[in-house]
Amino acid sequence: MAQSLGYNQPLYLLPFDHRSSFTRGLLSVVGDLNPSQSAQVSELKNIVYRGFELAVAQGVPKAAAAILVDEQFGLDILKQAVAAGYIVCMPVEKSGQEEFDFEYGASYVTHLTDIHPVFAKVLVRYNPEADAELNARQRAKLGELGSQARSAGCKFLAEILVPSTSEQLAKVGGDGGRYDAEIRPGLAVRMIKEFQADGVEPDVWKIEGFDKPADYQAVVQQIRQGERSQVGLIILGRGQDEAAVEQWLKAGREVSGVIGFAVGRTVFWQALVDYRAGKLTAVQASQVIADRYLYFYKLFVGC
Repeated sequence: MAQSLGYNQPLYLLPFDHRSSFTRGLLSVVGDLNPSQSAQVSELKNIVYRGFELAVAQGVPKAAAAILVDEQFGLDILKQAVAAGYIVCMPVEKSGQEEFDFEYGASYVTHLTDIHPVFAKVLVRYNPEADAELNARQRAKLGELGSQARSAGCKFLAEILVPSTSEQLAKVGGDGGRYDAEIRPGLAVRMIKEFQADGVEPDVWKIEGFDKPADYQAVVQQIRQGERSQVGLIILGRGQDEAAVEQWLKAGREVSGVIGFAVGRTVFWQALVDYRAGKLTAVQASQVIADRYLYFYKLFVGC
């Protein structure tokens, strides 16, 4: 195992690499976009990025501030952020896929070396009790990605969603909240064990939040097994309402190994909706986003 495995510095990530959610949720477009629609998505992402820059100017420490944005609609943002010295994360997965696959096929490595993000990020849906063959295929691709990302000079950030199976949901009477509280924490630990056993070694795990510090502690204990003492965990907002995200951040912020958060839609979505509706100017929307990002930063660090 490489001595450099892990990332244990504060990491406050504003993710806006969403693609299908932007086109469907904000533009109400399903399928291919025309040039005008693509330009609209890029404009919205620039509003988010300006909000990020404002937040850094207004108090989020630059050394820990990070963005996650896609190349399809945010190439100029990626270039600007790298040049400005921000922590930049770039997705390598196709958007909206049930089974993880690479956005640019085998050439994703070239895209990483061309842009030079700090982190190569991947989103994967994985439940240890779901389709075993599907899980094995995804672990194989993730193992390849980790190796290739490091060869390209990038750290590896894995965003893992653990969606319930129908059987698991039935055990809690169809209650998604109970699944999150009672079943998902144990599945997350099992998932990490399976990944590690197959050589999948992220530097940072981006995982859905928990209500209890003990659940974070169990996950951190697993991600730091053996020579993995510097591996970090950040808390995924998952587009939840403010109260849920607040609870997750409060539960995790005192746990050693939880180095930050990745809160996106809860920060920027309403501001973009209001901008599209003509209720806010672009400048006003960026300031709302800055305020929201600053709010979650202050909540996490306890100030």
